[in-house]
Amino acid sequence: MKINNTNTPPKVRVLIVGGGTSGWMAASALSAKLAGTGVSIRLVESAEIGTVGVGEATVPHIRHFNASLGLDEADFMSRTEATFKLGIEFRDWGRKGDAYVHPFAAFGRDIGGVPFHHHWTRAHRAGRTPAGGLDDVSLPIQALRMGRFGHPSPDPSNFFSTFSYAYQFDAGLYAAYLRSYAEARGVVRTEGKVREVALRDDGHVDAVVMESGERIEADLFVDCSGFRGLIIEGALKTGYEDWTRWLPCDRAVAVPCANDGPPSPYTRATSRESGWMWRIPLQHRAGNGHVYCSGFIDDDAAEAALLAQLENPAQAAPRRLRFTTGKRKRQWVGNCVSIGLAAGFLEPLESTSIHLIQLGIGRLLDLFPTSPVMDPLDAAEFNRLMALEYERVRDFIVLHYVATQRDDTPFWNHCRTMAIPDSLATKMELFKQRGVVTLYRDGMFLEPSWLAVYLGQNILPDQVDPRAALVADADVDRVIAAEIESCRRAASSMPLQSEILSRYRMQVPA
Repeated sequence: MKINNTNTPPKVRVLIVGGGTSGWMAASALSAKLAGTGVSIRLVESAEIGTVGVGEATVPHIRHFNASLGLDEADFMSRTEATFKLGIEFRDWGRKGDAYVHPFAAFGRDIGGVPFHHHWTRAHRAGRTPAGGLDDVSLPIQALRMGRFGHPSPDPSNFFSTFSYAYQFDAGLYAAYLRSYAEARGVVRTEGKVREVALRDDGHVDAVVMESGERIEADLFVDCSGFRGLIIEGALKTGYEDWTRWLPCDRAVAVPCANDGPPSPYTRATSRESGWMWRIPLQHRAGNGHVYCSGFIDDDAAEAALLAQLENPAQAAPRRLRFTTGKRKRQWVGNCVSIGLAAGFLEPLESTSIHLIQLGIGRLLDLFPTSPVMDPLDAAEFNRLMALEYERVRDFIVLHYVATQRDDTPFWNHCRTMAIPDSLATKMELFKQRGVVTLYRDGMFLEPSWLAVYLGQNILPDQVDPRAALVADADVDRVIAAEIESCRRAASSMPLQSEILSRYRMQVPA
């Protein structure tokens, strides 16, 4: 970022309140994308205020964020103890004993111009699909089962172009990594706690007052203060949409332990009696957590259940978290934009927290004010777009809970029978009747993601595309067998993830 050495004040003064993943992602992106525009960026945070720091698994969009900053993958992965992620394995979600993977890839290819899942459903109902089910026709699923990884090919005609990948990393190390990046580009960091938020007569934020007494004014305030929403809620009282009736889990406990063998290239989510547990393997440890509903299990029992299933002794004291799923009614109010946990929280089931941070930053850049005077139209458009994104992510996460046949515990009985958003009910009914996955322009989860959960949790459509019946069963069976064999051969040719991680470490100076 170029420093303005003239007497002319910067076009827009930005103050980011709060560090952590969201604060330093915002600082890095703004400093990189607004370099040379005269925008000044300052970030205030306190080392005494802890960050949540459990959002260690991501979705493929994070690769584009890192690439937009010009980050080198080997350097990033070495500095953040990262591993590759080809998908999420779900255990015991549809029925106890079931397991399926949500991969970052499509399942199979169209046959006769009809989507693969329609043919697969017909074959499955006739008992002609292999024991491995839909997972067998996915290259990344076969690879992650072997502990292997390879980078996708940029050539769309290449079989290795049919999948994507994400990362699993230490969120604290990632924030520190981005802090160095942002400060090198002119971002000024101030250590300390905010004592007061001063408002103008028009209701906009005028300044924050630090405990030291320093008064810091800005034109645009970015609230990255976490769950408490220091500015967006504490000062501006924007209000919160509570989605607990659809996402009943309201607490979590997290603890690290040593890996039991080489880290695997996928995240695991295992349902439990009153919630679910995650396992996220990094290079230097495994992150573990138990997300649960306090109405069905108490905190001590939830923590004991987590500790009992660790593969190795805990490396730190368990950390307990409380949250309310939902979002701010408006995420941009006046001259304050909330990002990350200050904007909302939808629980970590599909690794969406960091992606929603990235989306908020991207929308802010798209609508970034060109002068110190904020345009309310920018705020209105930001709020419209982010509301859509949050609601569509919400629906996808709720699907995991309601698409269950489990009735063995009061919690799962509640989830199986609870009322759901109308938007999700419509999507589910359309799939159950016709096998159609609702498509839309905005929203991070595309058709393969919805298919993974629908079919993985035993929801098959009553009817399929009638054109599927025009293809002979023997031809469909040959295509399925060929897909399985292609995936197996391709996965077997990939190197072990551990080989790539070792190679990356050798590329980065200690």
